[in-house]
Amino acid sequence: MRRAVATALACASLALSGASKPTLVPDVSARHIEIRYTFAGAELLLFGAIVYPGGRIPTHTPDVVVVVKGPADSIVVREKRRIAGIWMNADSSRFRSAPSFYAVSSSRPISKIVDERTAAIYELGVQHLQLSPGTSSLPDRARRFEAGLLDLRERQSLYSENSHGVEISGGVLYRATIQIPSQVPVGTYTAETFLVDEGRVVAAATRDIEIGKSGFERFVALAARRHSALYGLFAVLLSLALGWTAILVFRRRF
Repeated sequence: MRRAVATALACASLALSGASKPTLVPDVSARHIEIRYTFAGAELLLFGAIVYPGGRIPTHTPDVVVVVKGPADSIVVREKRRIAGIWMNADSSRFRSAPSFYAVSSSRPISKIVDERTAAIYELGVQHLQLSPGTSSLPDRARRFEAGLLDLRERQSLYSENSHGVEISGGVLYRATIQIPSQVPVGTYTAETFLVDEGRVVAAATRDIEIGKSGFERFVALAARRHSALYGLFAVLLSLALGWTAILVFRRRF
């Protein structure tokens, strides 16, 4: 209730100010998402309002694109080939800044909203992500590995597109739903909203979302990060203990 009142007040304030360009007033249903052992994914709602100069709603409704992006990381993509009857890693390529999660929803297909150049500048769409290959290579080879990375993360539900995922009501209110999978990485995420009119991005706004582990999962993650040597030693000792216990059980039964 407080969030809705705050949004309404912000809209009224911006409308009275007589801004020269439309303004976005965005929000998200959850600023913090906790991952526990029972975590099976989450549904994130992105919503907000479009405030027009003087409060005048245009005769045509602009398009809205929302993007949820996870922290970028470096990743090595390996290509397997069948050599002498055995599948082996034959080639690899490194990408320096691949988003760990990427989901985009729009009121219409991206190709009908903006041109290729604008889509590339704002990284609107999976095919327009700037993955920053780590080494220079032939264009065909680079495209092959990039396609492999995109396909892998799409099959893991970490990259997704929804060309009709944004609903606009009365030309003012918008909403979109983004599915967060259970295997989502932790970190600080950005929820970006773009207002596009006649192929140009006329307004943009960003909100941060924190996704982190809690409970026992948080304890294990912190222990592995802060005390890596002790954590590794404990994992080895635990594996040995479990193996020895299994041997004793089988000896007694057989």
